Amino acid sequence: MRTIAIGDIHGGLRGLTQVLERANVTPNDTLIFLGDYVDGWSESAQVIEYLIELSKTNQCVFIKGNHDAWCEEWLAYDIINEVWYAHGGKETIESYNAFSEEDKKKHFIFFESMDMYHIDTNNRLFVHAGFASMHGVKKEYNIQTLYYDRTLWEMALTMDKRIEKHSYLYPNRLKHYSEIYIGHTPTLNYNSRQPMNAINVWNVDTGAAFTGPLSAMDIDTKEVYQSDTLINLYPNEKGRNK
Repeated sequence: MRTIAIGDIHGGLRGLTQVLERANVTPNDTLIFLGDYVDGWSESAQVIEYLIELSKTNQCVFIKGNHDAWCEEWLAYDIINEVWYAHGGKETIESYNAFSEEDKKKHFIFFESMDMYHIDTNNRLFVHAGFASMHGVKKEYNIQTLYYDRTLWEMALTMDKRIEKHSYLYPNRLKHYSEIYIGHTPTLNYNSRQPMNAINVWNVDTGAAFTGPLSAMDIDTKEVYQSDTLINLYPNEKGRNK
């Protein structure tokens, strides 16, 4: 049985189904989705519907991302956050045109039930963005930090890999978990279309919302599976590209 971490989907159902097929996913695999299922490509509502059905046959963990929190707020209260609307919310709202109010309620329950983080039996942490508390995610003061923080990843990138975990120079934030898996910050920002590793942090968001592929990683073997770039799967759309 494999455990597979999957990066930010951003409404790209074609990329999602393609990467799961290329990974030869079976019901024996545990799938850990790192958040941001919506906003970008035109099939956000369809992605949520697909994931709800997938969870009926597969062991799935769904982590909440910042875009998911915005969409949840809209589904619950019909509140359109201006920042959200400008960063993919418009396309998400349009994707719900063919969905009933009953469907929307079902999707809201799905968003509401998402985990803010997941820690497995091997003490591996899965979180959308990061955390700021030196005591770990369970002590995070502001829960929104878990899907907005970029400082954890930036800190990991700047660390000298020769610094060992027992050293006083090793950040306390990184000592709590054997490995940390995140999305949120596209590796495209660092000229990479592959998941990136810094110290014990793995970033699996390879920029599917923009010009990159959707990535999935076997967290034990570190084997990576990728879709085609979504801009090629949705040739008449821009995604979140300006």
